[in-house]
Amino acid sequence: MGEVTKTLELKLVDPTLHKRRKLRETRDAYQNALQAAFAAGCDTQSAANDVVVEYDLSGYAKNALKQYVPQLHNSYDADELHDDHPVRFTNEGLQLDHQPQNAIEWYVKVPHHEDYHLWIPVRANPDQREWLEAVYADDAEMGESQLFKRDGTWYLHITATRDVAEQSAASADEQTPIGVDIGEASLVTVCHRDDSGSPVRPELWADDGKAVRRLRKTYFTATRRLQQRGSERIADSFGDALWDQIDDIFHRVTREVVAYAESVENPVLVLEDLTDIRENMDYGAYMNRRLHGWGFAKLHAQIRYKAAETGIPIETVNPRNTSKACHACGEHGSRPRQATFRCLSDDCWVGEYQADVNGAINIADRYRSGESHRRSDRSSRQKAGDDDSATDGASLTGPQDSHAVNESRSDSFAHQKSPISGDNAETQQVTRGTNAS
Repeated sequence: MGEVTKTLELKLVDPTLHKRRKLRETRDAYQNALQAAFAAGCDTQSAANDVVVEYDLSGYAKNALKQYVPQLHNSYDADELHDDHPVRFTNEGLQLDHQPQNAIEWYVKVPHHEDYHLWIPVRANPDQREWLEAVYADDAEMGESQLFKRDGTWYLHITATRDVAEQSAASADEQTPIGVDIGEASLVTVCHRDDSGSPVRPELWADDGKAVRRLRKTYFTATRRLQQRGSERIADSFGDALWDQIDDIFHRVTREVVAYAESVENPVLVLEDLTDIRENMDYGAYMNRRLHGWGFAKLHAQIRYKAAETGIPIETVNPRNTSKACHACGEHGSRPRQATFRCLSDDCWVGEYQADVNGAINIADRYRSGESHRRSDRSSRQKAGDDDSATDGASLTGPQDSHAVNESRSDSFAHQKSPISGDNAETQQVTRGTNAS
């Protein structure tokens, strides 16, 4: 037997006006406490506790904050947070109830503050019904939960862990490492070697890289002009629409990356490990630009989550010089153009090569050579919902999805969100049972 962790997706169904107001109050208090604790530089749970204890939140949210804020400070170097983090609750925070005789059969108790909770009907992902029933029957262990609002609708994500029969895993010698390079010329590039060691089936999402660059440029140019004119609300609304388009690109590309891996025998996706990268560790202008300018954390998190859902293992390797070394001879080369790598060794057959493909092969080769940064306290298969890795730091939150698996729309492009509009309609009357009040 082995443990598997899954993120369960619940949609809150038509909360009353009163409950919507309470949910907003919880979210706003959480955001304020998170911002204050992060701004105070709290890198221990004790320090975070001294800040968050003053806020009108349940103990479950405060305890989650005390764990989360030090992780942000210790996992990624950033000066400020974006303002759209989900509200986290520790594993004791939520309570499920099941009333199968009702039109809406599932209910969840959401903590508001210390002595006040909200019972709200929810709809679950139908593909996850078995898991939800296992949690309700105590056959699966409930972990941390996250509350967030997306496109006017409130959602809850609950991590759940249960024992399942282990599938036979391929040995390291039988695995096919697939290097995943996230860059600028191509948003994502993947490649692996065949049995003879030759690089095969490189796939580049170059057009998507161009699309994201165009959208980012449009966003920064247009919103700056609108803000200069004092049109803050229009700027926020316009920016949201552009970020939604970037989200759509990220979701599609990461799904296609995982589909590529599924087409390979015994695949293992190999990513660059950003855990130990700090401001005082200069990885060169190219890597630094990639870290701060692109959606590294979000793309990593989405690939991890989607791969975990399909049972594909994830490994990480040191990113140093993966873009500089020649995949054929190992010598350092140059990049006369963004998409071109040139080997400087006269004895190497490579000459010029597609730079992102060269990087992807180097990433895969590092794992093949035995250089894996997998943590000893983690299983070889990344747990779905295990989103407090280094790629989840500061302005980079972990997996939630605006699509099927609701991965987080936050990314390294920190941006301001528009104020949530007020509720202007009463909810529909539906027979929901005793917990609907």
